[in-house]
Amino acid sequence: MNLFQKLSPYYSFRFAVCLLSALAAGGAWAVFLVGPTSLPSWCNPLFWSILLTVLTAAAVWWTARFYRQHVRKVLFLLDAIENDDGSLHFSEEDGTPDSRLLNHALNRVSQIMTHTKQEIIQQEKYYELILNCVDTGIVVLNDKGAVYQKNEEALRLLGLTVLTHLSQLNRIDPQLAAQLSACRTGSKLQLAFHNERGTMNLSVRTSDITIHGEHLRILALNDINNELDEKEIDSWTRLTRVLTHEIMNSVTPITSLSDTLLHLVDQRPAAPDRTDEIRQGLQTISSTGKGLLSFVESYRRFTRIPTPEPTLFFVKGFAERMVQLARHQFPEAGGITFSIDVTPDDLILHADENLIGQVVTNLLRNAIQAIGEQPAPARGGHIGIRAYCNDEEAVLIEVSNDGPPIPPEVADHIFIPFFTTREGGNGIGLSISRQIMRLSGGSISLLPGKKTTFLLKFN
Repeated sequence: MNLFQKLSPYYSFRFAVCLLSALAAGGAWAVFLVGPTSLPSWCNPLFWSILLTVLTAAAVWWTARFYRQHVRKVLFLLDAIENDDGSLHFSEEDGTPDSRLLNHALNRVSQIMTHTKQEIIQQEKYYELILNCVDTGIVVLNDKGAVYQKNEEALRLLGLTVLTHLSQLNRIDPQLAAQLSACRTGSKLQLAFHNERGTMNLSVRTSDITIHGEHLRILALNDINNELDEKEIDSWTRLTRVLTHEIMNSVTPITSLSDTLLHLVDQRPAAPDRTDEIRQGLQTISSTGKGLLSFVESYRRFTRIPTPEPTLFFVKGFAERMVQLARHQFPEAGGITFSIDVTPDDLILHADENLIGQVVTNLLRNAIQAIGEQPAPARGGHIGIRAYCNDEEAVLIEVSNDGPPIPPEVADHIFIPFFTTREGGNGIGLSISRQIMRLSGGSISLLPGKKTTFLLKFN
C-alpha cells in the first residue's frame, strides 16, 4: 500500500483546496513580501520557494489522481450500464466523506438505471402479451426483410414456428414471400396460399414507422377464411329458408287436395271409364308432391342445426364407434379396411359428440362411396382416421381414403350448399358438416395432396 492509498481516506477536495491556497499564499509571501535581510540566516527565500513549489506540485498531482479515481468510477458505472450489469456496487463506508458521497450518488444512478431497465422489460412483456392476445397477426420488419417483431397469431396464420426473415416463407410459397416483401405503406391486399393447415386466405394491411433512423413496416394479417365461410353460409341459409317456405306453401295444398280427391273418388264411384284415369292422375300428384316435400325437408335440415352441447369424450372410443356404425349403415364397406390412429390413446375432445358424429359419419360415407366408384380391380380400399394435438394444443382429426382424388376445380366448390357431382346426391352433407364445425368453434378443410384427406380442427 503506497502513501497515497494510506492517506487518501483523510484527503478530500476541500482539504486539497485549503492546502493549495496555503501553499500559494506561503510562496507569494516568501518571494514577494519578505526580504532576504529580514529572514534568519538559516532560512533562504529561494529554499522556501523551491519547497513550496514542490509541495504545490505534489498537492496538484494528488488532487488530479483523486479526481481520476472518481472519473474511473463513473466510467465503470457507464460500462456496467452499457453491458446490463446490475451487480456493480461502490462502498459507502470507506474513504473520505466526498468519496462516500460520490459512491452513494453512483449507486443511486445504478439503481435508477436498473429499475428503469426492469420497467422497460416489463413493458415489453406487457406489450408482447397484448400482441399475442389479439386475433390479428402482426409482423414488424425492415426494408431488407429482417423480422424484428411478430406475434403468435402471425406464426399460426403463416404455418411457421420461427420467423426471422421473409425469405423463410419461400418454403411455403415463393409468391407469398414476394408479395409481402413488396407491401408498401397504405397498401391492402388479399393473399391465398397453401400450407399444412390447408388453403389460407389472408387480408394484409401495411403501415410504417421510423425508429432510430431506421424505416420499419408493420404488416397486419387477418384470416378471412372464416369470414368468407360465415357470409357464404348465411347467404345460403337465408336463400334456403325462402325457397323451402315458398315450396312448402305451394306443395302442401296440392298434396292435401289430391288426398281429398282420392278419398272422394273412393266414396263416389265415377264413370267406369274415368275412375281409373282420375285415380292414376291423383296418385301421381300425391306421390310427386310428397316426394317434393321430402326433398325440401332434407334441405330444411341445413338451416335447423341444433345448438351444440359440448361434453368431454375420448376420441379413440368415438372413432371406433364411428367405424362400426359405418360398417353397419353401408354394406358396401365390407371390403374396405379401416385404421384408427389416436395419439395419445387417452386423447379427450370437448365438443358435442352427436353433432361431430354426424360430421364423421358423412365423411366416412363419402369415402366409402368414393372407393366404390373405382373400377372393380381397384376396390377394397383403405380409410384412415387419425387424431392428435398440434403445438397449439388444438385437437385435429383427419379422415382420409385412397379413392379417386377430388379434382382441383371441384375441390373449390365442395363446401357450397347443394353442390354435388354424384348422381342422386343432395349436396348438403359437407355444407352441414362445415356449419356444425363452425358452430362448434372449429373448422373443416380439404388438405392438398394425392390422398383425399379432410381435416377437422377443434380450437
